[in-house]
Amino acid sequence: MKPLMLQGHERAITQIKYNREGDLLFSSAKDVTPNVWYSLNGERLGTYNGHTGAVWCIDVDWKTTKFLSGAADNTLRLWDVATGVEIGNISSNSAVRTCSFSYSADLASYSTDQAMKQECEIFVVDARDDESFKSSAPILKMAVPDSKVTSLIWGTLDHTIITGHEDGAITQWDLRTGKSIESVKDHQGSINDMQKNRQGTMFVTASKDNTAKLFDVDDLSVHKVYVTERPVNSASLSPIYDHVVLGGGQEAMDVTTTAAQAGKFDARFFHVIFEEEFARVKGHFGPINSLAFHPDGESFSTGGEDGFIRVQSFDPSYKDFRFDY
Repeated sequence: MKPLMLQGHERAITQIKYNREGDLLFSSAKDVTPNVWYSLNGERLGTYNGHTGAVWCIDVDWKTTKFLSGAADNTLRLWDVATGVEIGNISSNSAVRTCSFSYSADLASYSTDQAMKQECEIFVVDARDDESFKSSAPILKMAVPDSKVTSLIWGTLDHTIITGHEDGAITQWDLRTGKSIESVKDHQGSINDMQKNRQGTMFVTASKDNTAKLFDVDDLSVHKVYVTERPVNSASLSPIYDHVVLGGGQEAMDVTTTAAQAGKFDARFFHVIFEEEFARVKGHFGPINSLAFHPDGESFSTGGEDGFIRVQSFDPSYKDFRFDY
């Protein structure tokens, strides 16, 4: 089936994310305006105007009422999804690299970069009402002296936060004490992305060391490894099948010197259990920076360095495909 090509960004896509029902697709790029699209037909619903720097991270709450975006203009902004009005704005000392709502969306967490003698820090703020979000004092502030945080997700029952770091480490933080309780270093390169499965019991990492790995949320043990020959920028688990899709390609700065075939910019499907690749989907003219499965598992989206978002629905042959074992 022909994919929908969504063209609304002027620069490379940094993150894409579906809401819980999957009817809306949110996207951010290295330009200053996050967008929201209808995922069914690719129509652009609107933009969130206000940032003055590259938008690195976005998240939407489970009721699709609030939208969070963090950018290189040193702000984290909270928006009303329906109207596009800015509800809250938190200033930080350096660029906001990651942001995420807790499952209940009562809390939100974000991390800032190491820059200009500022060390990397993780913050937890109250997102329930506008006043508490605007009040500059965070509920919790955790310094990360070693390696900066490059990806962040919430753990089980919102008791923990799990962070992926530039040096390949994964750390679990206890929100009650504000200290790290577990840290593993199973990757050799920067962790570009982490996404949980539908049940929230496992998460898949995408790393610059050419691998993606499946971890347990509670004890950070590695269950599976998916090996490619290019850096992996994003990985997402199917909500209905034992499939994981990986996206990446060679470094963006090397892209102009190679053909599209050599860059390996395809989305690659692996079986979660058997760790074997069984399909590839071509399309982008540069590395894939972000991937997301539709919550119903019937389609997936990719956002690339070329500034396009491609929404690809699966053919019946994908649903009929069975592994021989």
